[in-house]
Amino acid sequence: MTAVLSVRDLTVDYAGAHPVHAVSEVDLELHRGELLGLAGESGCGKSTLAYAMTRLLRPPAEVRSGTVTFREPGGDEIDVFGLGGEELRRFRWKRVAMVFQGAMNALNPVISVRSQLEDVLDAHEPGLSKQERRRRCAELLELVGVDRRRLTSYPHELSGGMRQRVTIAMALALRPPVMIMDEPTTALDVVVQRDILNEITRLRTELGFAVLFITHDLSLLLEISDRIAIMYAGRIVEQASARELLERPRHPYSVGLLSSFPSIAGPRREMHGIPGHPPDLGEPIAGCPFAPRCPYRRPVCDELLPPLTPRDAALVACHAHEPSTYGVPAPDALLRGEFHPVAEAEVVS
Repeated sequence: MTAVLSVRDLTVDYAGAHPVHAVSEVDLELHRGELLGLAGESGCGKSTLAYAMTRLLRPPAEVRSGTVTFREPGGDEIDVFGLGGEELRRFRWKRVAMVFQGAMNALNPVISVRSQLEDVLDAHEPGLSKQERRRRCAELLELVGVDRRRLTSYPHELSGGMRQRVTIAMALALRPPVMIMDEPTTALDVVVQRDILNEITRLRTELGFAVLFITHDLSLLLEISDRIAIMYAGRIVEQASARELLERPRHPYSVGLLSSFPSIAGPRREMHGIPGHPPDLGEPIAGCPFAPRCPYRRPVCDELLPPLTPRDAALVACHAHEPSTYGVPAPDALLRGEFHPVAEAEVVS
């Protein structure tokens, strides 16, 4: 498949007396028309990655290295980090749009829904007449399942689900080929979440845009995603299709995430949480950042950072799948997708 958005070797730090390495050497591709899920614990760098891809980072965040490339349908490439001024303004929303976490914070509380939608059209399509803008605003609301009579409403007069639909309508206003959604269903009840997810799936099928969907809820991504990338401590530790990740998780962190929620229809099983806590990204990490929490840890895991390497139909960053460095074959329990927490000091022998 053709990549519409490519990230290469992206590293982002938050500057300070002790710089925080929020994103480290990330490679990621979003294919045209697909839904790519990005999952991980809070603080692992998911939102920082999204903001870096759209040039929305503000100081003290600094892009230390890497490139972000957008590919037009005709094959022309745009270096996102090379854009500036008017070029960057035209690029945003027209080619890559973003749905932010927390719709109430993304909308202006003292401006009506119509005015906020018209602002987008006025800024990027100034040739439209007032009548055309108003007609387009009504079409956008109906596209996301909101009655056009809500155009005169203010954000506080809408439910949480309606506000999130309005932010999706704003992102769709210029028909972008890429949508980045940063936890768009957070703080919504499960019924409204389901409605929003159904709406996103319908719109993607109807309009053909690609989606980078960011969330900490892996069970949700398994249901809606084509591919899933697992992020931990600022790095991508596994990438695979949703089915492959569900049936054959390879990284111990992915196994731990899958073991942390029950199956509704499957057999009963003992569930285990992941012990410990994520590492301090302001401190240097010599080996695998997941090693202190990993039940399959060996000495090499504390000494050497595992690269993201192709393994069958997936990419995984784990020494356990490389006997030459791990010292022994991958543990059978890991290959079976089992996660049994161990004490932090325990090392697999």
